[in-house]
Amino acid sequence: MRIGIAGITGRMGRLLIEESRAAGHEVVGGTARSTPAPDGIPTFSLPDLAASADVVIDFTHAAAAAIHAEAMARSGTPWVLGTSGLSAADESAVDQAAQTIPVVYAANFGPGVNVLLALARQLGAALPAEQYDAEIVEMHHRQKVDAPSGTAIALGRAVAKGRGVRLESVMQSGRHGHTGPRPTGAIGFAALRGGQVVGEHTLLFAAAGEQIALSHRALDRRAFAAGAVRAAVWVADRPPGRYGMADVLGLPA
Repeated sequence: MRIGIAGITGRMGRLLIEESRAAGHEVVGGTARSTPAPDGIPTFSLPDLAASADVVIDFTHAAAAAIHAEAMARSGTPWVLGTSGLSAADESAVDQAAQTIPVVYAANFGPGVNVLLALARQLGAALPAEQYDAEIVEMHHRQKVDAPSGTAIALGRAVAKGRGVRLESVMQSGRHGHTGPRPTGAIGFAALRGGQVVGEHTLLFAAAGEQIALSHRALDRRAFAAGAVRAAVWVADRPPGRYGMADVLGLPA
């Protein structure tokens, strides 16, 4: 398969080259803002890259998401999007593109995290919000620019979906000062930043008589790259629509 990589000179871009080739696929090129691409790989504008590839994998910046969504929809090429920190307007642009092309959009492409997301939804449904307080703690490297992380938000959405509510209506993030007692049914978030932590997430359910903790620790970004390549292979012949890693992995929706 011919794979194009948007943001080919970044950390994820370089890993995507390695993982694509290790899986037996051809990297036909990428997009880059300034730095030359590794190994003499050609760089293109996104429309030209999409025209040359069977699928484009995109781990760039949230500021480019809406522009990329429009370009990819015009190209007709399947799109794997792993950019975090998207706004509601950005996600709407992704949804609009998915009416024309198949899109796999995920906050995290690690298989383990996506199993955790499925469990989060099940626990949210099984553990009543009136008795079990849900809290999410995440830590990432000091260079990360968005908080809470996209994976943390995805965990919150999974719990909220299990409880039959919208995350936006129950989310509490960045507590400070005299906040008063914790509202019943709230889903809390704490974001830690430091060093070069790849990604750590813990979902807590705390009740009066017991506490449940589910944790995932990413040790190497390569797991995300390998998952994205797996998603690229899966989405290449799918009909238009917005898909997630749960679809790729065959997990319950």
